[in-house]
Amino acid sequence: MSRSLSVAVEPRPRSSEVVPLGELVRSLEQKSIECLAAKNMSLQARYVYGIIFLLINLCAWFIRDYGQRMLPHLHFFKACGNKGEKCFETLGVLRQTQIFFFLMFLTTLNTSKLYEVRNTWHSKWWALKFLLLVFSMVVTFFVTSDFIQLYGELARVGAGVFLVLQLVSVIEFITWWNNYWMPDENRKQSCYLGLFMSTVFYIASVFGIGLMFYLYTPNIECALNIFFVTWTAVLLVVMMAISLHSLVNRGLLSSGIMASYLVFLCWSAIRSEPVNDKCNPHKQAHGISEWTTILGFLIAIGAIVMATFSTGIDSQSFQFKQDKAKSEDDIPYDYGFFHLVFSLGAMYFAMLFISWNLENSPRKWSIDVGWTSTWVKIVNEWFAATIYLWKLLSPIVRQPKVAGHETNNHVGP
Repeated sequence: MSRSLSVAVEPRPRSSEVVPLGELVRSLEQKSIECLAAKNMSLQARYVYGIIFLLINLCAWFIRDYGQRMLPHLHFFKACGNKGEKCFETLGVLRQTQIFFFLMFLTTLNTSKLYEVRNTWHSKWWALKFLLLVFSMVVTFFVTSDFIQLYGELARVGAGVFLVLQLVSVIEFITWWNNYWMPDENRKQSCYLGLFMSTVFYIASVFGIGLMFYLYTPNIECALNIFFVTWTAVLLVVMMAISLHSLVNRGLLSSGIMASYLVFLCWSAIRSEPVNDKCNPHKQAHGISEWTTILGFLIAIGAIVMATFSTGIDSQSFQFKQDKAKSEDDIPYDYGFFHLVFSLGAMYFAMLFISWNLENSPRKWSIDVGWTSTWVKIVNEWFAATIYLWKLLSPIVRQPKVAGHETNNHVGP
């Protein structure tokens, strides 16, 4: 009986089932190019939002200072009162700074991928967003003044939250900069440049302290200014001593940068003291030309816009846990956080324009003037020093607890 031998023959795949390697590579390259283009468009959108933020706040300033003269027809709106007084000055500022970025925050919250519609909404459709911007600025004139007053109270809280976020972002940046300039054998980087920069920052801080003593404490009657400047000097010495302590050993660069920041906050707080205060020579000099006041006003606005922008793109400083590895189609930054910071920044700007006072309207071309503004900045300075000192001391405070926990784990019953 013959045995039939069967030969197993591999079935040849059909040509339609085979995906050429070259086509697969081209498909991946095309996807990578599309993701890169979408990311670039998203990164460019940040600057457009920064310009929109600036325009909104300039419109708020215009309504405060010139609205009653340039927009007399607003009195036809019922919510503006008989003479339109409820749509100008303080209430006018609050009406202009409340809606747009909060709507953008709500519509982009939890966006994670570049292929989502919300990414397209964030990065494109500018004509539609322009209409939304105009609508958000006009519709507020139909809102009753009682609701605007309520928003003003909420804006005080939002402005405080913004200051805290900005403070954390500044301290994280100082820490990163200090680590960057530390000696590194891998990068063959010496410590001389870091030492030079720390010396520059400390010299600037000491010079600032001396200048404030000279300008803002002309006599013993200026006791409050003397206290502000003296306490700032004490904070500088404490930060330097702790940074150089053998248990901390953080060097002088980060404390030098932080010292300059505290001196700036103290100077800004004293400059915000009321006009009739005799311990502020800048306010006593009647010969100062108007263009100097205008220039200072514009510089202040530009600085705050830049601070808002830098805080908005720095969402990593506020993460309590490490994110998983990013994929190619992930968004480059947190859209929701970005618009939330701009919304809080608009509240902060509103408080600066009205000097944190919902009842009285400040004079023209003024920004952040009054005792409330002064104390907000002083408390912000002290809070900044407290956070920085805790950042220096927290590793030492936690170290005994960690060591004790490890000892208990190694000791048997």
